[in-house]
Amino acid sequence: MNDSFILRDRLWREANERITLSSYAALSEKSKGRTNPEAQDMFRTVYERDRDRIIHSKAFRRLKHKTQVFINPDGDHFITRMTHTLQVTQVGRSIAKTMGLNPDLTEAICMGHDVGHSPFGHTGEDALDELHPSGWSHSENSVKVLDRIENLNLSFETLDGIRIHPWKYADEPSTQEGMICRFADRIAYLTHDVEDAIRAGVLNQKDIPTSFIKDLGPPGKNWINSLISGIFKASSSGKVEMDPEVAQTMQDLRNFMFEKVYLRKGTEVQRAECKNIVIKLVEYFVKNLDELPESYRQDQSDIENAIDYVAGMTDRFALSAYEKIT
Repeated sequence: MNDSFILRDRLWREANERITLSSYAALSEKSKGRTNPEAQDMFRTVYERDRDRIIHSKAFRRLKHKTQVFINPDGDHFITRMTHTLQVTQVGRSIAKTMGLNPDLTEAICMGHDVGHSPFGHTGEDALDELHPSGWSHSENSVKVLDRIENLNLSFETLDGIRIHPWKYADEPSTQEGMICRFADRIAYLTHDVEDAIRAGVLNQKDIPTSFIKDLGPPGKNWINSLISGIFKASSSGKVEMDPEVAQTMQDLRNFMFEKVYLRKGTEVQRAECKNIVIKLVEYFVKNLDELPESYRQDQSDIENAIDYVAGMTDRFALSAYEKIT
């Protein structure tokens, strides 16, 4: 042990990355940089600054009042979009540290991956996708919020990982840390959404197929551990992959959740009501652009500005705004 005190400044941290991280890791000193060049911080690396800027952003704070699965649930322990984000980040960091990838870049991507999400979860996203002239995606909007609306000037690697984190994109992120976010997002939401569904009485333990219990163990931390272990088992080359059998179990679990929880019978009316609220709000603000905050008056079409503003609303703010215009 070295008892002498030294400040671990940026140069020390960058040197430590060269020594300790895998050859597959994205090194801070080799970042492609920011859209608008700026002086380096004395102590923090480029990816640490990205993470800190996201955490201090207004969009990140709003996640605490945005839906994960259940809209305005009764009870204090349901997952919100913010607690989901924190769990994704924890899972992502665990994977990065074990695989020798960059934990700071991983954290930045995971912290920012959902900041552009609409109110009312994916129901709101569906409404905005129908209204937007070229289609709407929460991940693309996350980049827009961070890069243009809040003007955080984040690094290329962070924005790239955020933009392409959904599995629907055929292109893979440019970094292995971006791939971690893809897996961490799915691992987190499948495991905590099952627990929320049980908490809400939508599912009970006996509804969960025995094959999931056999392959992953009891719901909760055992599932997280089993799914993460499936990545370590298949990633001996240094690339972030998942064991095919574990990946199939995860896909089967996702199919089960869509049928029994996300699109379950009996929620059609609530989803339609939430979708209508989002549509009516956009229509209102298209006609009343003077009510938009200055940061949402971008050089683009009126409907895009209105969509940007409504997409940034929390669930409760959207409900309040809707009451005022009806």
